[in-house]
Amino acid sequence: TGPVASPKGRQASRAAHGPVDLLVNNAGIAGPSLPVQDYPPEDWRRVIELDLNAVFYCAQAVVPEMIARNYGRIVSIASIAGKEGNPNASAYSAAKAGVIAFTKSLGKELAAHDIAVNCMTPAAAKTRIFDQISQEHTDYMLSNIPRGHFATVE
Repeated sequence: TGPVASPKGRQASRAAHGPVDLLVNNAGIAGPSLPVQDYPPEDWRRVIELDLNAVFYCAQAVVPEMIARNYGRIVSIASIAGKEGNPNASAYSAAKAGVIAFTKSLGKELAAHDIAVNCMTPAAAKTRIFDQISQEHTDYMLSNIPRGHFATVE
């Protein structure tokens, strides 16, 4: 298993809360808004680790019990950036594209076990992740939204 949960930690969690029926992968960071030639490799790794690898680690932690029960639901939040790619957001776009591909692959693996695996690819929503990106990048994203405004959590 990955670093998200040790077997001992998973056992303690299951004893306290019961089995996992639904996994929602929703954590993410934007990373810097920079062109590839200026993108620090350590930032690339940090974005890929949280936005893509963590989805794998979490799925890997719950899939065995879902298979054993022949039931489960996994929903990952990707991004339109994973489908379209955004300039100056290569790590984020790559990670979210990976989430989309991982979802398709895992869904096919688990279909026979009544485990539904889906992802959402929303356009940008005005959340705290905007604190991490430049105004120029924010303006670019807004220019691609036909209705001319970001979604809000409300």
